[in-house]
Amino acid sequence: MAGDPLVSLRRLCLALPEATERLSHGEPAWFVRGKKTFVKYADHHHQDDKVAFWCPAPPGAQEELVGAEPERFFRPPYVGHSGWIGVRLDVDVDWAEIERIVTDAYCLVAPKYLIAQVPGRT
Repeated sequence: MAGDPLVSLRRLCLALPEATERLSHGEPAWFVRGKKTFVKYADHHHQDDKVAFWCPAPPGAQEELVGAEPERFFRPPYVGHSGWIGVRLDVDVDWAEIERIVTDAYCLVAPKYLIAQVPGRT
């Protein structure tokens, strides 16, 4: 997936069962059944220098990813204290890895019957 990272991110998010999109705090965000956020786009949020997205992550993932690759991952404002990760999209992007991160975030907030509809998840 090349080109505009928002287009690629949107495609990944909306491919998940009952995922919806709407603006949240002026930026696109994706929700499970319109309720629980699983990805929030951040295009130079608060005039920082990043094009990225934020999403929930499994326990310990934030520390591991940020510690290993701080040029690609970061602790986002507002939600970082809850274990969410920030993932930069303005660097060299591995879209297969982004798909895994997005799917994991979705599965952290989606009900079991929707997770069962995600290929490779039960």
